[in-house]
Amino acid sequence: MYRDENADIPPDVLRQREAKWLDMLNSWDKWMAKKHKKVKLRCQKGIPPSLRGRAWLYLSGGKVKKEQNQGKFQELDSQPGDPKWLDVIEKDLHRQFPFHEMFVARGGHGQQDLFRVLKAYTLHRPEEGYCQAQAPIAAVLLMHMPAEDAFWGLVQICEKYLPGYYSAGLEAIQLDGEILFALLKRVSPVAHRHLKKYKIDPILYMTEWFMCAFSRTLPWASVLRVWDMFFCEGVKIIFRVGLVLLKCMLGSQEKLKACQGQYETMELLRSIEPQYMQEAFLVQEVSSTHTLMSLLPPLQLFISYYFTCLST
Repeated sequence: MYRDENADIPPDVLRQREAKWLDMLNSWDKWMAKKHKKVKLRCQKGIPPSLRGRAWLYLSGGKVKKEQNQGKFQELDSQPGDPKWLDVIEKDLHRQFPFHEMFVARGGHGQQDLFRVLKAYTLHRPEEGYCQAQAPIAAVLLMHMPAEDAFWGLVQICEKYLPGYYSAGLEAIQLDGEILFALLKRVSPVAHRHLKKYKIDPILYMTEWFMCAFSRTLPWASVLRVWDMFFCEGVKIIFRVGLVLLKCMLGSQEKLKACQGQYETMELLRSIEPQYMQEAFLVQEVSSTHTLMSLLPPLQLFISYYFTCLST
């Protein structure tokens, strides 16, 4: 599952990419202010594994948050926390990437750090508490950075990238589900008609995709590449991945012959064909001009729909 996504890239090309990323990270503000398009292109190509954690923290704004709140994580880490959340977090620890070397041992360092990060977040946002979908997010961050950095990465995802996703009631995820469905009508009318025909509500198939940022859905190499783009470009990357998967799985009459019903369709979406989740294919589809252009027409619809929903 955790195949090296750079196994096929020549070492000299990887070294060149590392040198370019080091140069960017060492003059980050300049790059973000004047060469953001170049940063975006490099994120689409994939961040070098040795610099991924640092790059994610910079891209997300977690580095700035951490600097603005010196000692905050240590303060939260030292507090006991609310027993109501601690019990739930404890039960979820062993479910996160159980075959990854960091989390394979019960009570090991990986699980301990995961507990610390999730507990700290419940203290940081007591009105929000803990949501199970935060655990895989925090686990992926911990695979790439120390606990304090992972905490600020989680804060940024919860507050900046996916605001409202982890609150009780799931209003934000339901709203984004409706927006995804509206976009799907433009991207793949066939898939849209099929889901509408069988009354398959977006929240039935996209909740785990979006709330876990595909970390529990895609192969590992694809997860990392999607997150590289997600940290750079925001939630629209999550929308695009969802649209690509829906179009690939339900976008032709031929594919729909085998799923004439709600149950069959849901089973199909729970077992997406591997070729559509493969790293090179998925990244090309998500970042290609064709995909980008297909999403441009509904942008105004997207915005007006969003504000209509907010005002009702």
